[in-house]
Amino acid sequence: MKILAIALYAGILLAIGYFASKKMHDIRDYFASGKNLGFFHVAFSARATGESAWLLIGLTGMGYALGAKAFWVVLGEMIGVGGAWLIMSRRFKRLTDRYDSITVPDYLESRFRDSGHWLRLIAAGSLVIFVPIYAGAQVFATGDAFNSFLGWDHILGATIGFAVVMLYITQGGFTAVVWSDVFQGSLMFLGLVGLPIVILLEAGGYTNIMESLRSIDPHLLTLHGPGEADAAGVVAPSTGGWTTATIVSIVGLAAIGIGFWGSPQVFVRYISMKNEQQIAPGATMALVWTLLADSGAVLVGLFGRAVFAPESLGGDHEAILPHASLELLPAFFSGVFIAMVLSAIMSTIDSLLVVASSAGVRDYWQKTRHPDMSDETLVSLSRKVTIALSLVAFAIGIGLLLRDREKPLFWIIIFGWSGIAATFCPTMILSLFWSKLTSMGSKCAMVAGFLGVPLFSFVIPPVLKSLDPPAPTPEELAAGAEMSSTFFTDIAGYLGALDVLLPSFVIGFIVAVVVSLVDKKGQAKLEGVEDDLRFAKTGQD
Repeated sequence: MKILAIALYAGILLAIGYFASKKMHDIRDYFASGKNLGFFHVAFSARATGESAWLLIGLTGMGYALGAKAFWVVLGEMIGVGGAWLIMSRRFKRLTDRYDSITVPDYLESRFRDSGHWLRLIAAGSLVIFVPIYAGAQVFATGDAFNSFLGWDHILGATIGFAVVMLYITQGGFTAVVWSDVFQGSLMFLGLVGLPIVILLEAGGYTNIMESLRSIDPHLLTLHGPGEADAAGVVAPSTGGWTTATIVSIVGLAAIGIGFWGSPQVFVRYISMKNEQQIAPGATMALVWTLLADSGAVLVGLFGRAVFAPESLGGDHEAILPHASLELLPAFFSGVFIAMVLSAIMSTIDSLLVVASSAGVRDYWQKTRHPDMSDETLVSLSRKVTIALSLVAFAIGIGLLLRDREKPLFWIIIFGWSGIAATFCPTMILSLFWSKLTSMGSKCAMVAGFLGVPLFSFVIPPVLKSLDPPAPTPEELAAGAEMSSTFFTDIAGYLGALDVLLPSFVIGFIVAVVVSLVDKKGQAKLEGVEDDLRFAKTGQD
């Protein structure tokens, strides 16, 4: 029965790809659905794309390990989604229609009056690098999902799941992505709202759940959460409290929402809307979806902690959703939950690949090399580039599957998300509200944000730790030696708790402002930008 549910799911996706291909006539259809989508499609597509496997596997696992502290992620998501829809999307929609943009680099080039193509190339290059990493993490998640639910080999599951994505996306383009996102976003929403209720009933009600969690660790019910987790992600009882490290980690969790303030795979949805009248109902739908689905994910983990011991999950807290659905639901419905996890994964992979393909084909090949290329040739080339990027992402995902998988999936996916967000978000925010942002400021900000992610991940923490003197040996301590300073090690620990997105974003933002203010030649080229931003704000010239 589980296989039947998955087969039905895959069949629906392939049918969507086939019918979407009939709607596609030119490059605007392939990359932006002809800019003719309504609020329902845009809201569900943006939410399904913005979440990915980190919601179904990562956030449920975080709820299991950290308890109510994981709700800080939900707060960050609400601020991020709300800010994007309510503050940025209307201005962005007005300007992209004014410039006739169909990709984010299209918009950036027009907004900054950049004719040298370097801005477009930097934007396209960052997408082509980070998107396969992000998508590769989703491939990794696909393999884990098939293994957890069906016991299949990780690589076999990843291969089958990714093959389905490639089939429907290469045929139907962005329209297939949006239609499939509506279907998949609906599955995700229903599953995440419904499963906590099932677990609650299994536990005998709310009172039993609370008593069980207090007996395990009362800190699970606090917003500061437990203390540091062990290798399996489980925290010993009686640890936790409001410490500096706790506060920093909470800021890092909430900062994940920054990525919604300019990431191209989200903002291309606003480009595709048929008019700005879709924004208000779309914002309402997106915020309701985010609040209920994200809170449901945390509650799956939190309630699951009360019912399922860590040993039953094999020490893997991110297995809570597959384990709970397999244990508590009939076979067909547990198969639906497999489809739900795959929905979160595929709805992100397909969007990422279309965005990266548009970067390679539209923003590099057509705009900088072959401006007279026909739409028919462009669509054909776009399909080939999509396949090529798919294979790169698949190779990265298999590489992740073959590695030592100790780092939680949540943070693997967030690394790719952070790379895209830190590159684009400072520029996107400033471009809509500050008329003095120049092309050079934008380019430098994108490079700084892009480099900040690997630097804060792999370079800065070990360098900081090396600045502290070595700790004295037990013999030296016994002889009266004093403990050496751990100042820089502590700073490295705080950066680790904060994670990479917020510091990379801040650096990109500062670089954008400073470079733009000293770039007098660039400011001289911004003729008409104040009029554009006035139009973006008021809708009137």
